[in-house]
Amino acid sequence: MVCPRCIKVVKEELIKIGLKVKNVELGEATIETNNKPVNFDEVRNILETNGFELLDDKQGILVEKIKTLVIEKIQATQPGEIEKFNFSKYLSENLNVTYQYLSHLFSSLEDTTIEKYIIHQKIEKVKELLVYDELTLSEIAFNLGYSSVQHLSSQFKKVTGFTPSHYKSLKHKKRIPLDKV
Repeated sequence: MVCPRCIKVVKEELIKIGLKVKNVELGEATIETNNKPVNFDEVRNILETNGFELLDDKQGILVEKIKTLVIEKIQATQPGEIEKFNFSKYLSENLNVTYQYLSHLFSSLEDTTIEKYIIHQKIEKVKELLVYDELTLSEIAFNLGYSSVQHLSSQFKKVTGFTPSHYKSLKHKKRIPLDKV
C-alpha cells in the first residue's frame, strides 16, 4: 500500500469481511481479534482481488517497509533536501537494523539493490515533475539531489531509454505506479 486510497480500500475491505480494524498504515494493517482466529486465506483473497498481497513473513514485511520509507521520502521531498540526505542512515535508524543487513535482504528478495530502487523511484518522480511542466530540468535536478542536470539526464536515459526532453514531448507518457517500480 503506497497511497491514501490504498489504505482506504484495504480498511474498507477488511471491515467488509467482518474484521475489527484498529489501524491501517502504509504497508501494515492492525486488527483486533478478541482471541478469534483470523481466516488468513480470506484476507489474502480479498487483498489479491484488489491488487495487494498479504505478507506474512518477517523478511518480506521488512522489505516492504524499506520500499514504503523510500517512496514516502522521495514523494515528500522539499527542494534540495535529498542532496544532503543519507538513505542508508535513514533506513537503518527507522527500522532499527543495520544497513548492511537491509541491503543484503533487499537484494536477495527483490533482485535489485536498494540504491537502484531509490534511483527508479527518483526517476518516477522526475517523470511526474516533467509531466506537470512547472519546474525546469535544473530545478528538478536540484530538488531531487542530483549533482547536475547532466547527471539527472544520464540517469534518466539509462533507466527510461529517453532523454528528459524527449520524454516530455511524448504524447503517451509511460509512468509506472510507484508500487510496481
